[in-house]
Amino acid sequence: QVQLVESGGGLVQAGHSLRLSCAASGRSLSLYVMGWFRQAPGKEREFVGALSWRGDSQYYADSVKGRFTISRDNAKNTEYLQMNSLKPEDTAVYYCAARFRSLNNYASGAAYNYWGQGTQVTVSS
Repeated sequence: QVQLVESGGGLVQAGHSLRLSCAASGRSLSLYVMGWFRQAPGKEREFVGALSWRGDSQYYADSVKGRFTISRDNAKNTEYLQMNSLKPEDTAVYYCAARFRSLNNYASGAAYNYWGQGTQVTVSS
């Protein structure tokens, strides 16, 4: 079992940055593919990015590519989503998710077994 807790959300102006954290307990994140998803009001959940369990491969949605970066601190068993050049359309609840090793269907939320509670990100124009 893996327990995930996100933090770091908030209200920022467009063009600014935020860093979300996803702290894990129960097992080492180095064994898991980690995904980030978001859901805006009235919209379906969408894929943001994913990091391979080895930490050597990253995948991003086109909408965030070049602006968002996923990283991991194994010593702290925590993953991060650095969000730069934020836009109002990035406003959503952001979730981290984990699945054991496999990268199959990494962009599908249904492929992940463990989820955090979500953290709200609001970007004002």
